[in-house]
Amino acid sequence: MNSEQWLQERTYHHSSFWDLRQLVEEKRRQGLKISLCLPTLNEAKTIGKVIVILKSALKDQYPLVDEIAVIDSGSTDDTREIAAKFGADVYLAEEHLTEVGDRKGKGENLWKALYLLDGDIICYVDTDIKNIHPRFVYGLVAPLVQNPDIHYVKAFYDRPLAFSQGIRPTGGGRVTEILVRPLFSLFYPELAAIIQPLSGEYAGRRSILEQIPFPVGYGVETAMLIDIYEKLGLSAFAQTDLDTRVHRNQETIALGRMAFGILRTFFNRLTRQERIGLEQALPTIMRQHRVEDGSFEQIEYNIEEFERPPIMEIETYRDKFHSSQKTDPTDAASE
Repeated sequence: MNSEQWLQERTYHHSSFWDLRQLVEEKRRQGLKISLCLPTLNEAKTIGKVIVILKSALKDQYPLVDEIAVIDSGSTDDTREIAAKFGADVYLAEEHLTEVGDRKGKGENLWKALYLLDGDIICYVDTDIKNIHPRFVYGLVAPLVQNPDIHYVKAFYDRPLAFSQGIRPTGGGRVTEILVRPLFSLFYPELAAIIQPLSGEYAGRRSILEQIPFPVGYGVETAMLIDIYEKLGLSAFAQTDLDTRVHRNQETIALGRMAFGILRTFFNRLTRQERIGLEQALPTIMRQHRVEDGSFEQIEYNIEEFERPPIMEIETYRDKFHSSQKTDPTDAASE
């Protein structure tokens, strides 16, 4: 399947999946379990609304989702308390899989969710969405339920930039268009067909997510695409148009740090695959400037992009999800 064919056959609109009753019936027929992961860090302003809307529609009215879990990075506001009040399972990431230590970052939450949640399909949705709607979940899990050849579904949408005067109808996706799409076009041309590779909403089958490493920081979305592509090819992907996503926008200087982390993740994969060679390890220091009272100051940020290994390599995970695959010592003795 080439990229043009993929765009035609594997690009959906959420309205194609409006029949939630039929979707639930198909999920049950296949015996699938679907988990919704909401990674959080200080999202007290939005987390309550996100949970109320998704839980009422997709767990209470139409049981498409079997569990809704907040995986928190250590919020200092009331995020965890609000999430628990409105009916989500709440986990503090640092308290789980303690044998591997604790790292801070969204990718850490996503990785540990594979251990904490039970679903055959895991749907990840960011929690800063101001116009949250059930389509942000069913639009992503539906292709996985309906097509066994699809293993990972990515969201795309219009991302209007919000200003104090209102909403500007175009814009957003700046790091994608300036950095990621040019890199994909150079090194992974087929992945350039993915409209918004850095979107924070996606769903995947446990069977593939447990096989890939997770950067704990900015590079996690890029890494997922490259690593799944290397294992399964473009035909394993799909993407769904979710119309519009309204959220808080980051300043350009913050996007620079994001780009730095993504570049480290990208170059790590190019060198691992022997696509390029580097004479020495990439530095971890990102340098930016700020001006105050007419004088300039250089600020250094340490952006390491530590990666968690495929969670299948963690014994605690294997014991929970793959214990039946272990060889019984009595079987070997009887042979």
